[in-house]
Amino acid sequence: MHTLVVVAHPDPDSLTQHVARKLVHAANSASAGHTAELGDLVAEGFDPRFTNQDRAAYLASANYPPDVVVEQTRIERAQHLVLVFPVWWWSMPALLKGWIDRVFSNGWAFGHAVGPDDADVEDSGGLEGLTIHLVPIASGNEAGYDRHGYDSALRTQLEHGLSDYCGARRGIAEYIWRSETTPADELRSRIEEIAGLLNAAVGERQTEADSSVLAER
Repeated sequence: MHTLVVVAHPDPDSLTQHVARKLVHAANSASAGHTAELGDLVAEGFDPRFTNQDRAAYLASANYPPDVVVEQTRIERAQHLVLVFPVWWWSMPALLKGWIDRVFSNGWAFGHAVGPDDADVEDSGGLEGLTIHLVPIASGNEAGYDRHGYDSALRTQLEHGLSDYCGARRGIAEYIWRSETTPADELRSRIEEIAGLLNAAVGERQTEADSSVLAER
């Protein structure tokens, strides 16, 4: 099993970046056969702007831009995708949103075409072999997010709007709350907990895959 951890934060010393690196390290140390890599969108200079070339690719009248193909190829190598991001204005950073807009494109992540009589024909689900995990870093608390519907809105956008629509599995969705005020030792414990939950989810998926192979023999 291979895991791609994608992070979107401009500060390499931020908690968000630390969490992403920790998850990669924990995955690589978990067990034989489990590997992980980090996709740092800031350090790699990914351009989140959706251009006319992206639009043409969406309409199936042009190839995907080269930088999009690089990202799609990286996702295709993975069975697990982990999105690690700070919650800014109750959503993900624009960089990560632009990455999703451009990379999860028509014809690759999902199918969409115009049918007879100009009727829309949707064939969602191009990423059946992928599990998408969410690790949002929030300065607020869980009670506030529940009270105002921020958590359900974020989950609807990413779990239903991204994972479900593209045919991927929903993985873990684990927040780090009160990121700016929680004591360091509590943060360390929470990060270790999330790393353990992620590794357990990956291990469970590996067991399912192994069982499926044996059943086909």
